[in-house]
Amino acid sequence: MDVEILSRLQFAVTIAFHYIFPPMSIGLGLLLVIMEGMYLKTGVELYHEMTRFWVKVFGLIFALGVASGIVMEFQFGTNWAEYSRYVGDIFGAALAAEGIFAFFLESGFLAILLFGWDKVKPRTHFISTVAVAAGAHFSAIWIVVANSWQQTPAGYHIVEKAGGGVRAELTSFWEAVLNPSFLDRITHVYMGAWQAGAFLVLSVSAFYLLRRKHREFAKASIKIALVLAVVASLLQLVTGHSSAVNVAANQPAKLAAYEGHFETGPAALYAGGWVDEEAARTYGVGMPGMLSWLVYGDTGASVTGLDAFAEADRPPVNIVFQSFHLMVGIGFLLIAISVLGAVYWWRGKLFETRWLLWILVFSVLGPQIANQLGWVAAEVGRQPWVVYDLLRTSDGISNVVSATQVTTSLVLFGLIYLFLLALFIYLLNEKIQHGPGQIPVDEGRRA
Repeated sequence: MDVEILSRLQFAVTIAFHYIFPPMSIGLGLLLVIMEGMYLKTGVELYHEMTRFWVKVFGLIFALGVASGIVMEFQFGTNWAEYSRYVGDIFGAALAAEGIFAFFLESGFLAILLFGWDKVKPRTHFISTVAVAAGAHFSAIWIVVANSWQQTPAGYHIVEKAGGGVRAELTSFWEAVLNPSFLDRITHVYMGAWQAGAFLVLSVSAFYLLRRKHREFAKASIKIALVLAVVASLLQLVTGHSSAVNVAANQPAKLAAYEGHFETGPAALYAGGWVDEEAARTYGVGMPGMLSWLVYGDTGASVTGLDAFAEADRPPVNIVFQSFHLMVGIGFLLIAISVLGAVYWWRGKLFETRWLLWILVFSVLGPQIANQLGWVAAEVGRQPWVVYDLLRTSDGISNVVSATQVTTSLVLFGLIYLFLLALFIYLLNEKIQHGPGQIPVDEGRRA
C-alpha cells in the first residue's frame, strides 16, 4: 500500500479508538447532572450513591479519551503536513477554542468532581458536575466545527503561500464556525453521545438486575437512563433526516453514495443491498422515489446521481452505502429497544422480564457501532477530498514520510490501542463487579 492509504488507515484506526470514549463521557456527563440534581432536590441517599458510582466510571472514560486524543492531533503534523499547512489558520482556531473554552473548563472542575465529595458543599460539587458535563459538550462543538468546515468550507479565502502553493485563510471566524453543515452535524453527534451514555447505564443496571445485585440502585438508574435513551433515539431520527437533507444540498456525491444512486433523476430509498460499482448498479430492496420524497417532498423530484461526477471525484460507493445503511438500521433498532423498554416499564414488567434485560445488557454496543459507522459514512463519503471541493486527500499527505515508517507506527499504535482497550475493559469490569457503595436500608430517607 502507498503512503496515502497507509496514512488514512492509521488516522482511521486512531480516531476510531478515540471515538469510543468522548460519546460516553458526553452522555454520561449529562446523566450525572440529572442524578446529582435529583439528589439535591430530593435528598434521597440512593441518588447520591448512584452519582458517586457513575462518576468513577466517568473518570475512567475521560482518562482514556484524553490519552487517545493527543495521539490523533500529532498525526496532523507527522502524516498530514500539507493538509495542516493548507487549513492551519482555520483548523488551529477551532482547536485553540476547544482548549480554551472546553478542555480547561472540563479538566479544571474534574478534580472536584472526582475527589471533592467530602471536601466541598453539595451544591458546589453539583456546580463542578455541571461544569464538567458542559465542558464535554463544548469540546464536541469545536471538534465538529473543524470537521464540518472540511465538509462545507465557509468564512475563508485562498491566498498564495510564500515560496509557492496556496492555503486557506480565515476571513470570518463565525462564518467558519456556523458553516452550512455544523448545526446538523453537532445535533446528530450529541444524540449519538447521549445514546452512548444512556445505553451504558442501561446495560450495567440490567446486568445487576439479572444477577440480583444492587436492585434498588439498578432500578433507579434504569429509569433515568431509559428516559434519555428514548428521547435521544427518537431525536436521532430527526437529526439524521436533517443531516441527509443538508448533505443533499452541499455534498450531493456523498448522498448519491449513501443510496447507491447512479443516474440523476428520481431516487429510490434502500433498506439494504449491494453496490456493483463497475456496472453502476445497486441491488437491494428499495422503495422507488422515496429518497426524492424525503429530501424534496416529491417522489418525482430529481436527485443528483453519481453520473454527474467524474469517476475521479466519486467516493468509494459500496463502503459508504453499507456503513450508512448499517448505521440507520442500528438507529431504528435502538429506537425499538428503548421504546419497548419504556412500554414494559409503564406496564410494571421491565425489571422482571429477563429476555428484555439481556437485550439491554448487549444494547451498549449499539450506539458505539452506529457512531463508528456514521463517521465512516461521513468521512469516506467525502473522498477524494480532504477539504470538500478544495483539497484532495492525495495532496494533503506529508512528503517526507515513507510507507515503511507509517506501517511501523501503524502496527505499534495498533498494539498499544489493543492493550489500552483491554485495560479499559478490565478496569470497567472491576468497577462494575465492585458495584456502588453501601446504600442505607432505608433508601428513601432524606440525607
